Amino acid sequence: MENTTTTKTLSSLLGIKHPIIMAPMFLVSNVKMLVAGMQHGVAACVPALNYRTIPELKAAITALKKEKVDGGAFGINLIVNKSNIKYKDQLAACCELGVDFIITSLGSPRHTIAQCKPKGIKVFCDVVDVKYAKIVEELGCDAVIAVNNQAGGHRGNVSPTALIKSLTKAVSIPVISAGGVSDKKEVDTMMAAGAVGVSVGSPFIASTESGISEEYKQACVDYGAKDIIMTEKISGTPCTVINTPYVQKLGTKQNWFEALLNKNKKIKKWVKMIRFIIGTNMVTKAATSATYKTVWVAGPTIEATKEIASVGKIIQRFI
Repeated sequence: MENTTTTKTLSSLLGIKHPIIMAPMFLVSNVKMLVAGMQHGVAACVPALNYRTIPELKAAITALKKEKVDGGAFGINLIVNKSNIKYKDQLAACCELGVDFIITSLGSPRHTIAQCKPKGIKVFCDVVDVKYAKIVEELGCDAVIAVNNQAGGHRGNVSPTALIKSLTKAVSIPVISAGGVSDKKEVDTMMAAGAVGVSVGSPFIASTESGISEEYKQACVDYGAKDIIMTEKISGTPCTVINTPYVQKLGTKQNWFEALLNKNKKIKKWVKMIRFIIGTNMVTKAATSATYKTVWVAGPTIEATKEIASVGKIIQRFI
């Protein structure tokens, strides 16, 4: 199936000035960042899991609606599998208060799409291959986010342009590229390959508006692409982190006992959930306080991060 949406851009999909989404990042993204992004003409997204309670999530959505400006848009990222026990309440809050879009990750978006369509909320789905892209297209999502092998966090296995080209041939809905973008030249490369826009995360970690520790921000300045490695120690699923001395000491592979537990079909789900909770707590402590236990999630595009700067200044690199 040849994609017929190449003339449509992310800008027209969301009513934004520039075809860029400030990607949702666990712990990093916050209202202050999203407001700054919208004020500079891009879409911005925050993980629902950045808020411990539903009232906190609702307060954030309310604040974002109040600060929204023409040419900007905001969305919420939802983990839609069983590991997120708050998923349905988070989705209900988004539908009740109204957001511009939702990005789904790690599960079926069927229920999300069914709830959002009547509200006019667009649903974009993270995908790493053609097979899943076809499934979510059939379910009625508005666009796919092509998570490639240059993305930060949980990433795909295919190079950016190869993934874009395979998806645009396979589905008729818009393709948004995620990963491998650190400046305007790379935005243009993704658009030329067939993407309608890009999702950019790691370059915004070292922003003055992000709510993480100065040590985490400075690490994104001091380290580069060569320092990004994959670890299974956070969630059991490979995730990109900065190769700090603590990460080297901790190791990046599951031990034999963890691997054995993950092979047991009856308890695998619970093992992954426990591993996710432990890993999340580890990352939270490292991101929000000065500690020698530094497990900092980031992608290779921190290579272009030369200073801690405002969201507005970082956006200028892409436009």
